[in-house]
Amino acid sequence: MLTMPFPSKAAAAAATAAAATIQLQQQLQLQQQQQLPQQLQQQLQQQQQLQQQLQQQQQLQQQLEQQQQLQQQLQQQQQLQQQQQLQQQQQLQQQQQLQLQQQLQQQQQLQQQQQLHQQQQLHQQQQLHQQQQLQQQQQLQQQQQLQQQQQLQQQQQLQQQQQQQQQQQ
Repeated sequence: MLTMPFPSKAAAAAATAAAATIQLQQQLQLQQQQQLPQQLQQQLQQQQQLQQQLQQQQQLQQQLEQQQQLQQQLQQQQQLQQQQQLQQQQQLQQQQQLQLQQQLQQQQQLQQQQQLHQQQQLHQQQQLHQQQQLQQQQQLQQQQQLQQQQQLQQQQQLQQQQQQQQQQQ
């Protein structure tokens, strides 16, 4: 009778230990169950972070593309400006050439006018010289005629005198 309580204590201790083990397992399961939503939340947060990173990368790519487009537009504008400047220079050169041609034409016209004027003056001088020569010839002819008349008169007078002398004799 004295040995009976020992097995009961042992059984009670074993039962207590078993109960404690079960409680511990239940607590572990509960902790695991509680940790599972946390893990899910962490995974969700990681996915969100990944999505944010992807969005940031996409934004960076878009910004790069926009910068490239802006650079292309700037290059096109510069090319257009260069073309316009080249056209303006060509137009200026053409205008200068046209002005030079006009000046040359004016000079040529002036030279032609001067030559024509000189020719006219020369022609007038020649005409005047011819007129003077003609006048001189006419004067010479008149003088010759006058001399001939005088000679004729002298001869006539001489003949008359001779006739008178003969008559007197």
